[in-house]
This record gives sequence, structure tokens and C-alpha cells, in this order.
Amino acid sequence: MHMPMHTRNLCDGHRFTTEENLSDMAEVDMDPEVARGLFEEGATLVLLDVPEGTELGIDYKSWQVGPRFRGIKMIPPGLHFLHYSSSNPKSMGGEIGPKMGLFLSLKPRELVLAHWDRNEEDLDFSATQNVEEVERVKAGLRELDPFLGPYPYDTLRKWVSLTDRVTQEVAEALQPLNGRVCAFCDVVPELQLTHTRDRAEQNLPRNDTACQNMKEGLDRLPRMKQREGTELRFSHIPKQIYPPGATPAQITQCSMDLSYALSCLLEQHYPQQPLNVLGELQFAFACFLLGNVYDAFEHWKSLLSVLCRSEEAMRTHKELFLGLISVLYHQLGEIPPDFFVDIVSQNNFLTTTLQDFFQFATGPGMDSTLRKRAEKFKVHLTKKFRWDFEADLDDCAPVVVELPEGVTLD
Repeated sequence: MHMPMHTRNLCDGHRFTTEENLSDMAEVDMDPEVARGLFEEGATLVLLDVPEGTELGIDYKSWQVGPRFRGIKMIPPGLHFLHYSSSNPKSMGGEIGPKMGLFLSLKPRELVLAHWDRNEEDLDFSATQNVEEVERVKAGLRELDPFLGPYPYDTLRKWVSLTDRVTQEVAEALQPLNGRVCAFCDVVPELQLTHTRDRAEQNLPRNDTACQNMKEGLDRLPRMKQREGTELRFSHIPKQIYPPGATPAQITQCSMDLSYALSCLLEQHYPQQPLNVLGELQFAFACFLLGNVYDAFEHWKSLLSVLCRSEEAMRTHKELFLGLISVLYHQLGEIPPDFFVDIVSQNNFLTTTLQDFFQFATGPGMDSTLRKRAEKFKVHLTKKFRWDFEADLDDCAPVVVELPEGVTLD
């Protein structure tokens, strides 16, 4: 799925000069002296040999790369998401490939150097480890300036609002081991079955005879798994949502209030910094919105469901749920309303999930600040999206739960 973002041509045939780059920032009402300071203090991505026509972006804006492009300058320190899609030449159709990206934590005046690998159709950052080459590029940065596009400061506020909880440690823990966030999974067969005898040893149907029906044809297809090291390393959401030895009454309670499942998740992944789970929620949302990773959207939904249905946790982790309201305010504010009709509102997921959240957060015994913030957020969403949070809850029907082995009802 390709999400709409601001797109324009970056470093095309027009020759950028330092002054022209600075005046180009006038669209965000930036003082030339401020822009010059950002050039001196900001980080720089030098990206060499990126093919013309490549779709490349940083954070909330992307461009079509022109023939003179050599990188991005004036990047504010902090966490950023560099994303790109290779493309075929226009003579070959000009199709855009799957999006790839990576999170970078940049320091003031830092220079990150990468070369485009045409065989892998990816950026190779190994040159950044070569101190001599990096220093050589730094020394010639003024000469390189005409070929560097300025960071899009007009979208910086949006980017910060979407990722202010994502620390460098959270991003590094969640990003795949190979360092790339990919829109499409890189998969390999679960079993290497090169020869017919290999299939026979696994009691699998032979491939050298005609299929008798669709099921047989599907059974012959190899079972695939995601290539090791390419998976996003999200927190594990417990499948068992009640404690060991729970009574039937406790199981029913835990199916309605997911606080036990949330506490298990926080203890396993964020024992010291429970609020970092909000960083994971933002990370998943950014991977979906900007990286087109549908698995990240599914995780966002699952994590949001646990958070919004944890009534007891709202009493003991007030700051976590005040932060959740802020995170959701910015996330939902950045997506066009009609987008929810096609994706987020399928099966009324978001409205029913938030309906549960508002019911719990404004219930008896809740902190007054949390209650007021939740009520205000509900009014905002009702006005913006015309959602009805006062309708009868579908979840009021009896909850059917699976009892542990050996537990019976009298």
C-alpha cells in the first residue's frame, strides 16, 4: 500500500547553490541566518550514485531524485527515517519498487556516507566506517553543497509529533537485525527440497505428476518463512491473557480487562521504562504510514487493543494512558478521514476499541486528569470523524472463554 506524501523533484537539472538552497527555505519562513546555522550545525546525509528517478524521502516528505542529487543537508539532530524505492528507467516503464527504509539517530554536524549498490538496489553505509573517507567528504562539503537538498523543515513538526516517544534505544531494539524496514517480506522456503526424493522423505506429494485438484496443487507449494534477520522485532503480546491457575471467574475478568496481559508485556520488554511501549506504538505506526509495512499496522492494532482495554492498569499507570491519548491524537490527526473508511474502520476496529477505552478511562475511580483528557479527546474525535461512541457496546454480549485444561464449571 502506498500512502500519499508530499513529493517533488530533488536536485534536478536546476543547479542549486548555497544561497538558492537557503532562499528555498523561505517556504517555511526561515530566516537566512537560521538556515545558515542549520547548515553548520545540522547533520548531513551524503548519498552517492543514487539512480535518477529513485523515490527517496526522509521522515514525512519524499522526492523523485534528479541527476545532480548527492544527499540531504541541514538535518536536525535526533531520530529520522530515511526511506527509498528503486525504479526502472522511464524507457522500461518507470515502475517503482517496494519501499525500504531505516531509522537513523543523527548527532549535530554528523556526516553519514552511503553509496548506492546497484546489484542490491539498496544503500550501502559501510563507507561511514571509513574515517579517512568521511573526513575527506567533510572537507569538501562546501563544494558538495549545491548538490544537497535541504531537510524539509515544513514537515518537521509533524514528524516530531509522530515519533517523540521513539528513543534511539527503542528504535534499535525494534528495527530488524539487518537494519532495513521493508514493505514486503523477504521469504525463504522452510525446507530445502531440491530433489523429488527430498519431498518423499518429508511425506510430501511429488511434483512430477499432474495435480488432481486445487487442494493438491496448494499442498505442493513450498511453505515459506521470513528470512532470518529481516523481521521487525516487536514486543510479544501474550496469547494467554490470564495468570496460571486462574479460576473461571478470573479468566472471565481477564478477558474483559486486559491489564494482566499488559503487565506481562511491560515486565518482559519494558521493565524499567514502561512508557517506552508508547514509543513502540509510534514506531509501528511510522513503519506503516511511511514505510508501507502492513505487518506493522497489524501490530499497531494489537498493541492498541491491549492498551485500550486495560482498565485496572489505567488506575496504576496514569502517565502511560495520558501519553496514549497524546500519541493517538497526533496519529489520527495525520491520516485523511476517508482513509479510515477503507482500512482502520474495517470491522469498526478503531471505534469499538476507543469506545472501550473511553468507557474505562471515564469510569469510577479514575484519576480526574485522565478522565477529563479522555472526555475531551472523545469530543474531538466525534467532531472530526463523526464517530458515535455512545452506541450500545457489541461487547456487552456474554464473553465465551476457553478454560484451562482440568478446570471445570460446577
